[in-house]
Amino acid sequence: MRVLVPFAAGRPKTRLADVLDRDERRAFAEAMLSDVLAAVRAAGHTPELLTTERLDRDVTQTVDDRPLGTAVDAVLAERQPTRESPLGIVMADVPLATAESVRRLTGERHAGNGERGDEATSESTPRADLVFAPGLGGGTNAMVVAHPGFRTDYHGASIRDHRRVAARLDARVREVDSRRLATDVDDPADLAEVLLHADGAAHDWLVDAGFTVRTGDGRVGVERTG
Repeated sequence: MRVLVPFAAGRPKTRLADVLDRDERRAFAEAMLSDVLAAVRAAGHTPELLTTERLDRDVTQTVDDRPLGTAVDAVLAERQPTRESPLGIVMADVPLATAESVRRLTGERHAGNGERGDEATSESTPRADLVFAPGLGGGTNAMVVAHPGFRTDYHGASIRDHRRVAARLDARVREVDSRRLATDVDDPADLAEVLLHADGAAHDWLVDAGFTVRTGDGRVGVERTG
């Protein structure tokens, strides 16, 4: 399956401005992108980058500097995905993603193999017109589109809006309850999740930048020592 990975290169992760300067935000965003591309490839799929500017990456790229929804919808309109030829979409800021979590999204039959966290499973799921992986806070961090009429709505509580779009299309929907796909990194507090649960490029970038997990006040956070 081809999996589209949207990436906003121009203004990366502005809500991290309190802890990272512009160049650091760009570098960290690219590290998270590396983790997502690696997870998609490890799951046996072909990633395609939908980016606001061309990157020095060995991956098929479509450059579109329009807003996220407009750019993604243009690809959907061109590809006209169906059950026989679906299109995956995984956001570039889910660095906890693993091959197994991507396989759960795309619906392959698989057996629990001892992977980390909640991703070890032996379920086999029926085919659907739309598969959604809700994000924490109401977003939609990943999906598989197998309905030619579906268009996205990434504003506000997008998972609710995507369910409404699916209902209007009378489309069969499956939702994937995955902590790894649900955890997107937008705010400084989210960095703790990367340090605690990831082990890829984003985790290593934070460690090299001097970030560590902070405990002691009843909540887990991060602090920068370097």
